[in-house]
Amino acid sequence: MMNDTPLQTQDQTNARHVFSVSELNLFAKNLLETTLPSLWLEGEISNLAQPRSGHIYLTLKDNNAQVRAAMFKGRNMRLRFKPDNGQQVLVKGRLSLYTQRGDYQLIIDEMEEAGLGALQRAYEQLKQQLHHEGLFDDDQKQEMPAHPKSLGVITSPTGAAIQDITSVLARRFPLLPITIYPVAVQGNEAPAQLIKALKTANRRKECDVLIIGRGGGSIEDLWAFNDEQLARTIAASKIPVISAVGHQVDFTIADFVADLRAPTPSAAAEMLSQDQDELYSTFAGYQDWLQDNILLHISQHQQSLAWLEKRLVHPGKRLEAHSQRLDDLESRLTLHIKQLINLRTADLGTLSAQLKAQTPNHHIEQLSQRIKSLQQRSQLACQQALKDSQRSLANLAHRLDTLSPLATLSRGYSITKDAKGRLIKDAARAKIGDTITTTLNKGSLTSQVTEVSS
Repeated sequence: MMNDTPLQTQDQTNARHVFSVSELNLFAKNLLETTLPSLWLEGEISNLAQPRSGHIYLTLKDNNAQVRAAMFKGRNMRLRFKPDNGQQVLVKGRLSLYTQRGDYQLIIDEMEEAGLGALQRAYEQLKQQLHHEGLFDDDQKQEMPAHPKSLGVITSPTGAAIQDITSVLARRFPLLPITIYPVAVQGNEAPAQLIKALKTANRRKECDVLIIGRGGGSIEDLWAFNDEQLARTIAASKIPVISAVGHQVDFTIADFVADLRAPTPSAAAEMLSQDQDELYSTFAGYQDWLQDNILLHISQHQQSLAWLEKRLVHPGKRLEAHSQRLDDLESRLTLHIKQLINLRTADLGTLSAQLKAQTPNHHIEQLSQRIKSLQQRSQLACQQALKDSQRSLANLAHRLDTLSPLATLSRGYSITKDAKGRLIKDAARAKIGDTITTTLNKGSLTSQVTEVSS
């Protein structure tokens, strides 16, 4: 795109070209943005401005120079801290030019705190986050074994921490076996190695308790123990973990998520080991107590044995007594068996009689007699019902005959209907010339009305 700029056209044609201010600033803007790559820059914030648009405008400076800078809303929303005047920061951006004013400026894409302040802020933020998640709660902590049978140590194999731990154990309890998981305890590779060692120890299950730590140092030296993934791995460990990082005044995230914090690696070894001098003294006390109790038990059993010897009866006498008792029991058993047989015989006779009474033939005979009786009663009932029905029918026939129109007609009366079959009860309903039908006792007459008398 730079081939057609007015500057190059002027050089090629050797003709005068007059730039406008806008053209010059645009040319400079394009030159800065296309020539220089994105870069990192460290400086101190001054002239900080944050208008309602959400953009951030500031000046970055050192002892000898300064440059204007801008960080637009889409980028600054990802900031993990609040920028302020006088703050030392590290920014990544690209050079540009604000054409309206001709201001040379840096467009910031990323910003982070520089130096120890950034580390301390990151430490506090992670500490607050894990605290809210409950990883520091007491109910998440595992109890330490009172007398561990094996100890695992996750640390540098050449550092002061492992030397302090082994020295303490050699003095206090040299019989406690130690498994060392060698790792780097500082640098970029340290967190991953610490995490891997924790997972290896949990997978192998060869230790009752783990110590993770290192000797003292600066915040940068101890920074591996502030790693978030390491903290979550410690919290998830099935084996109790003691954090022993640095000196007593040093605190790391690992100290808060561990099941127990020791101020130093030596103190961790002291917590987990028994004092062999105390054990010797305890064992001596147990030995004396055990010896006294054994002698007491022997004396008591000797007295019991003498008393039992006095109570001991000759076996022959015991056999005679048992033999007599056996004869008595035999006679009682025989008598009881005879009584039981007689009782069962009587019961059997009773049951036999009851069984005969319940045979099918007996039931069939009883049912046959009942059927005959029911048949006789049924026949008598049918005959009586038939006579009653005949008398009732004769009575109804007589009443019907009395009420029948035919009986009325036989006495000389007749029934007269018009042509439509309607009954004529009143002479006024007939007209001269109408055809009427008269029903007699025997037969009927059809006639025509010639005269009507009311």
